[in-house]
Amino acid sequence: MSATATRTMRAVVLARPGAAHAREAPVPEPRDDEVLVRLEGCGVCASSLPLWEGRPWFAYPAEPGAPGHEAWGVEVESGRRVALLSYRGYSEYEAVPASATVPLPPELEDVPFPGEAVGCALNVFARSGIGCGDTVGVVGTGFLGLLLVQLAARAGARVLAFSRRETGLALARSFGAETPAELEDESCDVAIEAAGVQQTLDLAARLPRVRGRLVLAGFHQDGPRTVDLQTWNWRGLDIVNAHERDDRVRLQGIRAAAAAVAEGRLDPSPLYTHVLPLERTAEAFELARTRPEGFVKALVSCR
Repeated sequence: MSATATRTMRAVVLARPGAAHAREAPVPEPRDDEVLVRLEGCGVCASSLPLWEGRPWFAYPAEPGAPGHEAWGVEVESGRRVALLSYRGYSEYEAVPASATVPLPPELEDVPFPGEAVGCALNVFARSGIGCGDTVGVVGTGFLGLLLVQLAARAGARVLAFSRRETGLALARSFGAETPAELEDESCDVAIEAAGVQQTLDLAARLPRVRGRLVLAGFHQDGPRTVDLQTWNWRGLDIVNAHERDDRVRLQGIRAAAAAVAEGRLDPSPLYTHVLPLERTAEAFELARTRPEGFVKALVSCR
């Protein structure tokens, strides 16, 4: 057994629903095709909330570091700063295949970069087919929705943003969006649903014009949905389910996101509203669950 394998690190263990604690765990030993990454931080994703809240099909305790999947850090051997595809990001170290890392450009030195989350926005945007001069409606102004507002506005689209949260609306306006008080039915070339609940799906479906496009970017995971298929059919809508499940495509999104941020075409920094240490990961999850006014995105610092 190598010296690395005998070392310990801090890692968060989700022991049961609503309970997460930083504990000692072995530093993972990388296999031949893997690299060891000293993690700097990891974002908290709304898709992890079911595990935090508890569902009958989950087993506890979760693996140390799980379900963190928006991590970034420094490769121990090469010293390169990278974003990575990982599922144990709430820890000080993670071993992943070298192919699951994306080197970060110098412009992002010392900049928080939850690459998987920002890359998701780039992939959704690519699937959305938004062009200069389009009218785009974004329903839901959380982290993903606000990144899409930025991308659409900078692509030359007219952007309409809809939300019940003043924090999100104010940020959307600062990124160039209009925030109408009421939905403008059948007014958009592209409508993006970015919150993942029945209500936002219903609202977003009212926005596309005849032969418009409805893009599902929200993560719908709390049960079946109902849709007004008669209206969808009558208007001849194109429906795009924009979540990517192919890791190669997800890595492409992270590369595109790193380039966009480095080149100034995207700025997620105003959206990182809460940064908490590893020992307060439970608080970070609660912030993501309750979404108090002023909250957009929580990051967990692993340093």
